[in-house]
Order: sequence, then C-alpha cells, then structure tokens
Amino acid sequence: MEDTINIKETTDKVRATRIQKLTDIADKGVNPFKYSFNKNINAKTLQTKYESLEAGCETEDFYAIAGRIVAIRNSGMFMDLQDDSGKIQLFCHKENMGQEKFKDLKLLDIGDIIGCIGSVRRTPRGELSIKVTEVSLLTKSLRALPEKFHGLTDVETRYRQRYVDLIVNENVRDTFKKRSMIITKIRDYLVNQGFLEVETPMLHMKASGANARPFMTHHNALDMDLALRIAPELHLKRILVGGLSEKIFELNRNFRNEGIDTRHNPEFTMLELYQAYVDYNEMMALIENMISSVAMDVLGTTKIEYCGKELDLTPPWNRKTMIGAINEYTGIDFSSIFTRDEAAQKAQELGINVDDCENWGKVLERIFEEKVEPHLIQPVHIIDYPRDISPLAKVHRDNPRLTERFETRINGWEVCNAFSELTDPLDQRNRFEQQARAKAMGDEESMEIDEDFITALEYGMPPAGGMGIGIDRIVMLLTNSPTIRDVIAFPTMRNK
Repeated sequence: MEDTINIKETTDKVRATRIQKLTDIADKGVNPFKYSFNKNINAKTLQTKYESLEAGCETEDFYAIAGRIVAIRNSGMFMDLQDDSGKIQLFCHKENMGQEKFKDLKLLDIGDIIGCIGSVRRTPRGELSIKVTEVSLLTKSLRALPEKFHGLTDVETRYRQRYVDLIVNENVRDTFKKRSMIITKIRDYLVNQGFLEVETPMLHMKASGANARPFMTHHNALDMDLALRIAPELHLKRILVGGLSEKIFELNRNFRNEGIDTRHNPEFTMLELYQAYVDYNEMMALIENMISSVAMDVLGTTKIEYCGKELDLTPPWNRKTMIGAINEYTGIDFSSIFTRDEAAQKAQELGINVDDCENWGKVLERIFEEKVEPHLIQPVHIIDYPRDISPLAKVHRDNPRLTERFETRINGWEVCNAFSELTDPLDQRNRFEQQARAKAMGDEESMEIDEDFITALEYGMPPAGGMGIGIDRIVMLLTNSPTIRDVIAFPTMRNK
C-alpha cells in the first residue's frame, strides 16, 4: 500500500512540474499543442539512406523529422527521437540553434512530441544524428514514461494502458505491425483465389452459427432484443444461396459471453469463408496453403518457434479422425460403442467426469479435449466429428453418426472449424429443434431455431465447403505471443 501511495505522489509531482512548464511555454507566446508539422522523412529511411556515412562525417542534407522524445542526455544536447519507423539521435547545440532556442530545450521532457529541422551527420562515435537548427514543440506530455523497457512489465498496466506499452516496448509495436501484415496477406491470398469479401450484420435477431452464449442488447426504437453476433455463418450462407459469388469471405469481430484466458477474449477476430461445389477436403487444402503462404510472406519461413517448440507449417498437414485420435491416446475404440451410457462408462474409467454430457457425441468431445488435445502440437486436421455436436455440418457419406467436419489443431489449440456444409433444410430444421430442446434444458450455448435461415435453404444452397479461422490465435502463433492479450490491442479487462 505504501508503494502505491509513493508512486501516486511521484506521478502527481511530475505532472504538476510539467503543467508549470506549460505555463512557462505559454508565457513565451508558444502553443504547446500545435496543429501540424511538415515532416518529410522518418527515422528508418534516414538510417537506411545514410548507413554508409562514416563516423565524424557531416552532410549539408537538411530534413524535417517529427516524433516522441524517448531519451534526453547532457542537459538536452543529445535526445533520442522515436517515430513509427524507429529511432534517431538529435544533436542540439547553441552554435547551431542560437542561445535562446537552446535555453528553451529545458522546457522539454521525455515523452514530448516534437518536430525538428536539421542536417545529417554521424558522430565520431558512429551514431547517425540530426544536427538540429530548429525545434518545435508539437504536443506537451504531462505524464512521465517508464524510464526503460523494463519500466513497464506489469501485465495489468501493459494491457490497460496499451498506449504506454506501445510507446516504450518495441517488440509490442512489432507484434501489432505483424498482425496488420498477417491480416492483409490473408485477405490478399483469398482475393487472389477468387473470393469476394462481404459484410454481414453484427446485431442478430437469433444467436446462431456456433455453440456459444451471446451478449444481449436492446434496440429502443424497435423495442426489440438483439444478440451481438457469435458467428456470421448463417448470413454468409444466405449470400451463398443468393448467388452473389461462389466464393465469399468475411473478416470481422465476433462476440461470445464466455470466460477469459490465454486463448479466449469476449470479442475476437474471425475469418469465415464459403466455397460452392467443394467439400471439407478442399477446405483442408485451403487452410494449409493459406497459412503456409502467409507465414512465408510475413516471416520468410514455414518453420516457426512458438514458446520453445518448433512448429512446421509446411503442407500437407496430418489428418486423424476424432475416433482414431481418441483410440490412439486412450486405447479405446469408440466406433464400436453406440450409446451415451456405454461411452460415459469408458470416460469414467479414464477418470473423466461427463455427467453434464447428454449424448454420445458430447462424451467423445470431452474425452478428446482432456486426453488428446494436449498432444496435438504439430498442425493436424481432426476429421469426422459426431453428428450430436455438429448441427451445421453435412452427415458423413459413410457413417450417419458422424459429419464431414474437421477442426485444425496447432500447439494443441483449435485454430479452424470447417464442414461440408449442411444444405438439406429438413435435416437442418431437425437439428435446430434438437439444439432448441438442449437450450430449454439449460444449455445456454445451444442455438435457437432460425426460421428465416431455413427458408433461405429451401430456395436451394449449392453444395459447399465452409470454414472459420480464429485470426487472433494465428497471430499468436506467427508472433510467438504466449497470450491472446498480447495480440489484441485493447483486450477486455475487469474494472478496477
């Protein structure tokens, strides 16, 4: 408690000192919050352009550069300026600036945003620098930054004050730049494959398309309850019915009212896509080729390191049936076990509680999660899921208890869920009714009946493969980030 009070007292004193400097600056007739600055180059470009400039050499090349002061040395004679591309040193001397302008440097602090004009030189010690002739305060910072990288390590502070995290931690900036690049490369890949990007509603009358508990809201003008979407699936399939394109995708947010952990955030980014006239086999090839292509574009390799493990994203990826994978890791063959009670007995023998699993498929899913998932480190497609837990997937053509569904696992995580899509409206209604019964019995994650979607299917939807990919988890893997909060700029946090 005493440490907290001391930190607050220090913060208050620093802020008061900086506010006094604001007054001193205003007394000089200077606006400490400028409207603009004519910047014509960034730090990285300068470092690249003059990388061969020898130590002790000066040029007569003048530039205007702007950014944030992240270090001040020798009473302001040397400062480090950081912009979105990197850092460069500023050399400030009264011989170049004049006595009065040099004296005004004492009103600057670490964290201030400035613009400056000067020529390029390399110091005798080899540091590329701007020999400053003019400095303009663009924004006065009223709060002190952590002194160095290690000054902001508390995860609560890092996630709550991401703006500070981004300022002081270069690796965090690099992660979010890579995130942007990954999403761009995914979009480019799909467009190059002939996919059309579309947009569907975030507010749904029915929470469907996935087994998840929704967030609810209310529209006052219509006096109607609405759900924030848990998945765009049913609206995207409506577009497929309409024939806008045979290949469509959407990259956008989903919202699920669920727990928070290293892999889950209540709002997250999802890619969903659908392709007519193919089945789940083509979806497996698509994700393999897309993710390996993105890895090559962003990282230059398909062999990545994640938290000390080497993962090989090179296609093709392994395939295992769910029943086969369970048999491999438990020695139990569920293809010859037909009832929920028989399956539950086997689960009990494995030490797994399945009292809340109401059918054969849910029992298998629970066993798989506890006994198989942790072993699936290298990319693998787990195929042929039980029909009981796959309300939107087509029945398997060789086994009516199963569906043509797969989930891709990497590092033990689900990163993709895909189907040969269900196109039979009568079968779809029956499965929705099963879901509705489960919901009525207290399963908050079961889907509701979407009558309009069934109507759409009755007009006829072409055979299709569909897939949903968790973008945040892909970004985690490609940036070696141990938690989803590291790749979401503003993760959901508990109120203080």
